This record gives sequence, structure tokens and C-alpha cells, in this order.
Amino acid sequence: MTPTLVRRNRPSSSPSRSRARDWAEIQERMLVPLYEAVYERLDVGPGTRLLSLGCGSGLALLMAAARGASVSGVDGDARRLELARERLLSRPHGSGVTRLGHGGPDCVLDPTGRRFNLVTAFEPLHHAGCEPRDLARSLARAGACAERGAAVVLAGWGPQERCSASAALRVAARLGDPMTAPARWRPCGRDDLENLALRAGLRPDGSGRVSCPYGYADMGSAVRGMLSTGAFDAALRAAEEEQVTKELTEALQPYARADGTVWMPNVFRYLVARVP
Repeated sequence: MTPTLVRRNRPSSSPSRSRARDWAEIQERMLVPLYEAVYERLDVGPGTRLLSLGCGSGLALLMAAARGASVSGVDGDARRLELARERLLSRPHGSGVTRLGHGGPDCVLDPTGRRFNLVTAFEPLHHAGCEPRDLARSLARAGACAERGAAVVLAGWGPQERCSASAALRVAARLGDPMTAPARWRPCGRDDLENLALRAGLRPDGSGRVSCPYGYADMGSAVRGMLSTGAFDAALRAAEEEQVTKELTEALQPYARADGTVWMPNVFRYLVARVP
């Protein structure tokens, strides 16, 4: 499924709330092909008890619930989680159960003691500067809440030369930490997902690649979408937003088309690991 170009939207008065809304309305849908590929491969359906780490504003959970899965999600961003609640808890999904929490997986455990049989972490290596040790600890905690043999899905960027977003993310890394050499910065290495899984005590069990192009209605939507990912948070703390926006716009300019839309081909890689 190809992401649709988004409509132009007015920014709200609160920057953080606006970015959460931009994530839900502009950026999150760009990962739909990844969600679909994983759910199809793992046959997500009525027997699935899914835990999503970093569930964002809930689109991936909504898609799983539509397949009949019981879904639970946790996220550290309270504003994104608020949007996920609006999406999921206000609509029935058959017999599926929905639990959302702001914290670790413990806060969404099934009170009857049933464990999860699928855990997803669709963006564990997305943000520049994330600590593998912290990610591994989070995955280990989630694995402890899953049954033996449960699938744990990790995702990250594919080869840098096949990810148009790399240029923009190098801007984020450079502005967030001026001591970082942009030429050495990479979104995700070849073995990073496997190494992360092993560090978390999981057993790698196959992988795949998915095309996830980023398509925007105009440059303004592209900038807002990229800023909403969280990858630019450190840059926005270290530099003026005007400077970040200017340099991000320059990085995106090569992907602007004659009709004003912005199109950025990207490839994501995912790993399926198992709880031993």
C-alpha cells in the first residue's frame, strides 16, 4: 500500500501537541507498508495478543485490531498516547481487547495472566542518539511479558543509499550534536537489529525489507512530518527552530517535484526474533 499525499493543515498553538497531531495526521501513515508486511507474514488475526512498544498514535494497533487481534500498547509520549486512545477506545473492534498505557509493558498486562504472543517495536533504531542498552532493556522487559516462542519484531532503516530520508536525518544529528561527524552517522547498520535482539536475550528468526516511501502534499507538510518523528527533538533543543526548519527544508529540496509534492523513496528492514 502506497502512502497517500496529505492535506495541508494549520499548526496548533502548542508545538509539542502540534507535533503529536502531525505524527498522527501526516507521518505515521508512511509506515503502513511495514505494518502490513509484518502482520501478513505473522498471520495476525483473532488469536493474536499484541503488545506494541512505542505505539505512537495507534495506527498500527488499529490495523491489527481490524484483523481481530487483541491489542495493547505503551508509549512515552503522553500526547501521542492520547490520540491513540481517541482512535482505539472510542470504537469497538469486535471481541478484541484494547489496553493502552504510559510506561512499561507491565501496565498493560492481561489481569487473567495471559501473556502476549506478539511484540512489535517498529521504530527502535529510528531516533538519532538512542542508546542500545536502554532499548535492549525495554525489549527484555517486554519479552518477559510474552509467552515462550512469541515473535518480537524490531524495525529500522534499510541501506542508507536506499533511504532518501538519510539526508534529513543527518541534519538532525549534526544540529543535535555538533561534535558528531555527519559523514559517519548512519540510520541503521546491517547487523544492528540482530545485535539488539541478542542483547535483549531474543533469538533472531528471519528478516525482511519493505519499501516505505514518504509522500507529502507540499514542502510545509514534509517539514512538519519529519519534525514530528522525534528524530529532530535534540536539534530543536540545541538550535533555534527557524534554523532547524531552514536546514531541513534544504535537505528535502532535492525530493520536491514540479507539482510541489515531495516524494522520498525509503526502505525499512525488520527482524523477527523469538522469546526463548
